[in-house]
Amino acid sequence: MSGPFDSVLVANRGEIARRIFRTARSVGLRCIAVFVEADAGAPFVTEADEAVRLDHGYLDGRAIIAAAVATGAKAVHPGYGFLAENAEFAQSVIDAGLVWVGPAPEVMAAMGDKIAAKRVAAAAGVPSLVSSNDPTSSDEVGFPMLVKASAGGGGKGMRLVESLDELAEAVASAQREAGSSFGDDTVFLERYVAKSRHIEIQILGDSHGNLVHLGERECSIQRRHQKIIEESPSPVVDAAMRTEMGEAALRLAREMGYESAGTVEFLVDDKTREFFFLEVNTRIQVEHPVTEEVTGIDIVREQLRIASGEPLGFEQHDISFDGHAIEARLCAEDPTLGFLPATGTLHAFEPSTEPQVRWDSGVVAGSVVGVDFDPMLAKVIATGATRSVAAAKLALALERLHLGGVVTNREFLVSALRDPVFLAGDATTDFVDNHTPVLALPAGAADRACIAAAMWLQHQNRSNDHRWAFAPSNWRNARLPSERVQLQLAGADACRTIGYKRGRDGVFITDDGAWVRVHGVNESGIDIEVDGRRSFTRVSHVRDVMYVQTATGTVTITVVPRFAVPGHDVPGGGLTAPMPGSILEVRISLGDHVVAGQTLLILEAMKMEHHIAAPFDGKVTDVGVSVGDQVDNGALLLTIEQPDPTDSDRGGQ
Repeated sequence: MSGPFDSVLVANRGEIARRIFRTARSVGLRCIAVFVEADAGAPFVTEADEAVRLDHGYLDGRAIIAAAVATGAKAVHPGYGFLAENAEFAQSVIDAGLVWVGPAPEVMAAMGDKIAAKRVAAAAGVPSLVSSNDPTSSDEVGFPMLVKASAGGGGKGMRLVESLDELAEAVASAQREAGSSFGDDTVFLERYVAKSRHIEIQILGDSHGNLVHLGERECSIQRRHQKIIEESPSPVVDAAMRTEMGEAALRLAREMGYESAGTVEFLVDDKTREFFFLEVNTRIQVEHPVTEEVTGIDIVREQLRIASGEPLGFEQHDISFDGHAIEARLCAEDPTLGFLPATGTLHAFEPSTEPQVRWDSGVVAGSVVGVDFDPMLAKVIATGATRSVAAAKLALALERLHLGGVVTNREFLVSALRDPVFLAGDATTDFVDNHTPVLALPAGAADRACIAAAMWLQHQNRSNDHRWAFAPSNWRNARLPSERVQLQLAGADACRTIGYKRGRDGVFITDDGAWVRVHGVNESGIDIEVDGRRSFTRVSHVRDVMYVQTATGTVTITVVPRFAVPGHDVPGGGLTAPMPGSILEVRISLGDHVVAGQTLLILEAMKMEHHIAAPFDGKVTDVGVSVGDQVDNGALLLTIEQPDPTDSDRGGQ
């Protein structure tokens, strides 16, 4: 089937489903969603005109097509990830009489497979990095190298290997991850260039032979080979290089007769500015908004128009670039723990209305972040007349986001956006490895946040005390000690005690001598002045935890109970699960002696593998898990006993 259609099913979830709905509705299309149990409460489900539950996940192509037929959807848009680059699924959609919003299945098969795409690139005269399709043979490629999944993307199924003794394990791990994420465990080896830039070209082609590129995006700042900051245009690509890379991308696309939106990815040597073909993504990219912002072209709208058989309404000479756009991926992950994904409930998620930036979000306040999917919460895109303005707007927008309940990379992103190396346009793919972000609060910010929390809390307590609500706070008919509240700031070793008294003029004086006046307070925050510095501080409160907005982000403050609640302490030497997941491998047994850095367990969560390593040398005295076990965050996995240093001095005693 081809031609106009009046409805579209989005075979995806989260942020990209909501983004496709937005454009689809703007052109008059009815929107159908599919969802799994873990997403039952997600915003995209209720925003669809109709949603169909999937029993076996987003890789169940047969069920997705059945949902489209049952709901009367006339087209299927795959988004990115899952089945977006699965040629068999695309063909099944077409065979069912539906419109596939994407390139032809045979093109997807040729270009979506990284190994096959390299052959096409060679035929089109586009240079590629040295690679090998035999993952057991490293001689042709040399070290360092990357093990890469042939299907899919997003950094999944990718491992850096620096020596021969690491190769076998890296291949096995990459194959498991690729199979779990894309249903295809094929991997290959590719030469690794440490000092490089990741630059990609956005292309659009229709069924009438028209083919254009929309300039480049630079995506060099990555962790775990996954992009976290992207921008357009690149700070190092001039007009001549843009033309050369664009023409190379179009040669490759013409070689295959490409239709729909796609991205040709290149690796650029930072010293020589030589570029090498990496892969083709036969789908829309996560970072497509930066191209939309600088060109004014809605890429999803063009995908829908092309799928309906319409020609592109512009040629290459019609495309112009205005300003600079930068996108940051806000993710539930902990940069201090190697960007380990995090889970929890978003008790606070409220973007500020200023500065004006674009929020492409898959979550709202109250959303639960689990282990089933990628940890990205939202994409934040800022546009400015210059690169420095765009970076400044994006950093400020992230800081002003009221966010709490889940550990995120927000502070890391802000630090990166303000890093002199990034601002100078000198960041390459090793940026995260070589730069330590500034994550600490500015001087005095923690104290002011704790004072604001204490003042907001005392007002709430007074408001809820119907017996004494009429009396001024801290009112007594005799001299008594200050009111006090003990607070624990997230990440701080010690608790803070805030003591305060209220004077006759309504001004509070803390035990540390701070002068505090409350100008207004309600359930959402407090207008507070501390030693002459006044601001409205946003506050969210869930049980004993408060999320308090500061000038540089949200801090988490726990109200410490007056009486300690008995709990279960982790034994000394105990290793706990950093997040919920499934045990893939147990590499040790009771009584084994291990060395620091040795991998003991492999935990799978969010479709990625996480190695649990020994923090020190010792002896395994307890193993509490087996392969296949599902474990909760904080669950005790095993215990290691450190040797007594005096044992070596006892000799034969």
